[in-house]
Amino acid sequence: MALAVLALLLLLSGAAPAAAAPPRILVFGDSLTAGYGLAPGEAFPARLQARLAAAGIPATIINGGVSGDTSADGLARLDWVMSDHPDVVLVELGANDALRGIDPKLTYANLDGILAKLQASGAKMMLLGMLAPPNWGRDYQRDFDGIYKRLAAKYKVPLYPFLLDGVAMDPALNQADGLHPNAKGAEIIAEKLEPAVARLLRQGGVQG
Repeated sequence: MALAVLALLLLLSGAAPAAAAPPRILVFGDSLTAGYGLAPGEAFPARLQARLAAAGIPATIINGGVSGDTSADGLARLDWVMSDHPDVVLVELGANDALRGIDPKLTYANLDGILAKLQASGAKMMLLGMLAPPNWGRDYQRDFDGIYKRLAAKYKVPLYPFLLDGVAMDPALNQADGLHPNAKGAEIIAEKLEPAVARLLRQGGVQG
């Protein structure tokens, strides 16, 4: 009798489902993601992971930022980066396009190509928007700033309208170049972004 009970317990324990692995989140971007000028662990992806953990949401965040990348550079290296098979991808590209005055039509086409590949992979997506500087004129600003809303609508993905919300143009939150957030600025980005990412994880059914 005892052996039969033991055998049943072993059978039931073997049938128990394994705990779900934490979702893997790729932040795919440029120097803003890479953490240009910051110490390891200070870039906003690392701070975002810490904030998600503090909110009781385990996640593994992969920093896929490369300083200097344009949207074209991102499209060119996407297949290699996706070898990590992330569950969620936050797309942060376009800032360098705007700084260089690249035709918004080209930026749109590159980001469109990135989102199409991500959609085909089955990964959940979020667009992290950027705004053009004023030096290229109002027409350029209008065309560039509209890229992210158009793509978010096309692919039906959430849009975080401006990654640098609350940080841009504030000397206390940026490095000496006025373009890259300092550690305090990166922390604010993560703080503002965390609720949107948490919502995406819950709605997408990928929360661990």
